Amino acid sequence: MTDTSTLLDSYTEMTEILLPNDTNNLGRALGGAVLHWMDICGAIAAMRFSNHQCVTASMDHVDFISPIDLGEVAVVEAYVFETGRTSVDVKVDVRAEDPRTGEERQTTTSFFTFVALDDEGTPTEVPDLDCPSDNQRALRERARQQRREQLAAVAERIEQNGGE
Repeated sequence: MTDTSTLLDSYTEMTEILLPNDTNNLGRALGGAVLHWMDICGAIAAMRFSNHQCVTASMDHVDFISPIDLGEVAVVEAYVFETGRTSVDVKVDVRAEDPRTGEERQTTTSFFTFVALDDEGTPTEVPDLDCPSDNQRALRERARQQRREQLAAVAERIEQNGGE
């Protein structure tokens, strides 16, 4: 496949209000609910980019930076920042927004890999990634750098713990 898609073609933003069914006994978002939102948003970004059905192949280390409280709005953003032959790497970030004040804070971040499937459910080639604007190139490079840093930190923790 020689087609291209842009990072902007993949950009997806979802919002969810945190309701009681998705909270723990502290009135904060269940990690599993947040991961579910991230997976859906990432899959939509991958499908928009590839124009194919996409399935989750992997999710890197997840950082839960701060909680999302009952009644806050979770804003989930995702975009493709790297491609393979049949796979796309997607950066997914979540921030919490207080709908009364407009205050926002970052809550969760991770990197997902999705595989594109054809109509028979077989992995199929994805377009090349094009970043025609300075903003798109900057987003891509920032995601690449953050992923490198995250993988290095995980490897260091493993090494410090003797592989345990």
